[in-house]
Amino acid sequence: MAAQPSDSRKTLFSIRHVTKVYLSGELEVHALRGVNLDLYEGEFIVLLGPSGSGKSTLLNILGGLDLPTSGQVLYRNTNLGELDERGRTAYRRDTIGYIFQFYNLISSLTARENVALVTEIVSNPISPEHALELVDLDDRIDHFPAQLSGGEQQRVSVARAIAKRPAILLCDEPTGALDSHTGIVVLEAIQKVSEKLNTTTVLITHNSVIADLADRVVSFADGLIAEIRVNPRRCAARELSW
Repeated sequence: MAAQPSDSRKTLFSIRHVTKVYLSGELEVHALRGVNLDLYEGEFIVLLGPSGSGKSTLLNILGGLDLPTSGQVLYRNTNLGELDERGRTAYRRDTIGYIFQFYNLISSLTARENVALVTEIVSNPISPEHALELVDLDDRIDHFPAQLSGGEQQRVSVARAIAKRPAILLCDEPTGALDSHTGIVVLEAIQKVSEKLNTTTVLITHNSVIADLADRVVSFADGLIAEIRVNPRRCAARELSW
């Protein structure tokens, strides 16, 4: 798969001079130190860097879970920092799909029912059955989490995230709790659904091998963007090994 030039796409996020400072007792922790970045519609982007480099903080700001200390983040023409709590809730509900390192499934609900929790609160969902089919779990829809492997549980969480047809899919170390073989299966599912739905996908990882999936790789260090690299060719997940 060849990477498409980013400048041929419409800008989805415009991130300008974003800082984030946390207070830890009397100390100030500078998680972001002035980040400038554009993200494009349909783009698959990997944020790469060690723990504490700022990538998770930026992901939380993009997802409306946190606000910058200074600077601005525009989603299309909406300044996320100017939304009130109700507006941020609507933004998260209608726009964002989340995939976390840990699956956060409800143990007493089947795979279908876990996905249905999302489809019941949005206006134009994918059916739980179809969402699970997209991640190759159509034969496991009536199984409970305890009856599923770790990789299968993570794929249920992928189905849950994409069932609302999100404009943005945010993936926080989605393979961090999995072995390499299972992680590749999960990455295949993420890659497949993001391409099929033309969803802008932002995936954070400390594993540099995973960066080969991306259109662009944004490397973080000490709260700053250290490098932005365009991949001349996007790898399929099944080509990866680590």
